[in-house]
Amino acid sequence: MRSNVLKSSIEKATFTIICQVLFRCISFILNAYIIRTVGQDVLGIMNVRLLLLESTILFLSQEPIFKACLADTTSQNWAQIVNQVWISVPLCICISSVLVYIWINFLSTVDPVYLSQYKIGCYAMAVSCIIEQVTQVMVLASQSYCFVKLKVMLDTVYVISRTIIFVYFVHNNPSFALNAFSIAQVASSIILLLLYVGFFVWYISALNEFKKKELSKHAMFSDMTDFPFTSVKDFLPGVMANHQDSLLDKKTCLLTVSFLKQSAVKQILTEGEKYVMTISPVLTFSEQSMYDIVNNLGSLAARFIFRPIEESSYFYFTQMIKRDVPLEDQNQGKISESAEVVGQLGKIVTSIGLVIVVFGQSYSHAFLYLYGGKQLVEPDLPVLLMRYHSFAIVLLAVNGVTEGYVFATMDNQQIDRYNYLMVIFSIVFLLISYVFTCTIGPVGFILANCFNMSARIIHSIIFIRKRYKNTRHNPLIGFFPGKKFLSVLILSGILAKISEMVIYEKSLLLHISIGAVLFATVAFFWCLENLKSLKLGYDKYKRRVSLKMD
Repeated sequence: MRSNVLKSSIEKATFTIICQVLFRCISFILNAYIIRTVGQDVLGIMNVRLLLLESTILFLSQEPIFKACLADTTSQNWAQIVNQVWISVPLCICISSVLVYIWINFLSTVDPVYLSQYKIGCYAMAVSCIIEQVTQVMVLASQSYCFVKLKVMLDTVYVISRTIIFVYFVHNNPSFALNAFSIAQVASSIILLLLYVGFFVWYISALNEFKKKELSKHAMFSDMTDFPFTSVKDFLPGVMANHQDSLLDKKTCLLTVSFLKQSAVKQILTEGEKYVMTISPVLTFSEQSMYDIVNNLGSLAARFIFRPIEESSYFYFTQMIKRDVPLEDQNQGKISESAEVVGQLGKIVTSIGLVIVVFGQSYSHAFLYLYGGKQLVEPDLPVLLMRYHSFAIVLLAVNGVTEGYVFATMDNQQIDRYNYLMVIFSIVFLLISYVFTCTIGPVGFILANCFNMSARIIHSIIFIRKRYKNTRHNPLIGFFPGKKFLSVLILSGILAKISEMVIYEKSLLLHISIGAVLFATVAFFWCLENLKSLKLGYDKYKRRVSLKMD
């Protein structure tokens, strides 16, 4: 079992990335369909108000308990763990009751046309969360015993079934959209529960048969002789034999409280903008939907380009630099190489971010038109938001690399101090978001996000400069792109803007073609200036491939 842990962790990471891409693509297409079919108010109610209710219920009732119970299988008292996880069900019922009451009675009012459907939607979110909690013991068991493909497969079925059910009802009756969303949410949760129960009924029965007959080793069962569940009833609380006096483990309970605090900060950082939108009536549902659409579209680059770079760089720096040792006392070959990598990664992400900024000013309207049609671009707000959001992407890109280095090289005390600093950043971000949005509208959220990113980048820059103070290296200089690239990029931005003003109204295809030529020119000059780095990267890739083949 232990020999499979590393393999299953790698598989889980790989499958999770693939699933995230798949789910994002489904969400991307589904949102485009909703905009064209039911309008922006409905999208705002669903994607901001109702999904925020769901995520709030789950983070309060599920995540802390699940994290605390996830440990080495050989050290687990599964009778106590099952009881612990089942606490999340009554907890979820209590939390859901309170939050649904708040969502219906205290938050900004919903248009009377959608009010009855909105109330049903709130109850549906609560019911789907409760159903999801019932599956958590089986989810925990499948994760603990490395059923990686099972979870990925069932999560995929869950998302696809929810999408199909929703689209089926909306296609037949667009005015039924919120009710369709509620039905899809509850139905897909029930499907997920039944699939987990069905799998473990089959699996436990087959495993018991395997143990009884001592059949020849089978890949699925040979490493699972220590699987503690002998019946599906063992997944229920109080059924499995407990060799301890107490129903719950005290350490796990204390750990749950600790994870609850951590989850609260994480939830604020992740969903802070939506909480501001939901609690205070600073934006209409239509404006909320526009912001959500632009934020999701603008974040595609962050999710698919910058995040993998950030995660890979974090791993690289952890292997190259020791946390608790001054740089001058470490291997200078590694320090020199890591300083070069910091600068080169910084230059890459900064260059990509600047390209997005320049072309975002001239192609935001065309992109949004192709995505959502006239309904999305008739008001000027989405286009304005997309243009401003492109500036946030540059800061997000730079912050990813700098924080990746910082987190990889900080010692424990520095990490603890930074966690407190992150709490301060979060509070300031929420306050600035509210003030800016009340003053200048939805753009205020983006500006507040830019302010937050800038503060974090400044903190990381100060840390990196102090880190390299007594060395001959200054990796921050490498973040600046070359002059030729910047000159060509500025010229391309001017030509793209002229194309938008003169050609776009006459021919969308020609405008996009001009943009493609300009983008190719910019990419060519960037490669020309970074030929040495590209060649070095290619040589390392070839060396790695040849080592694998040997």
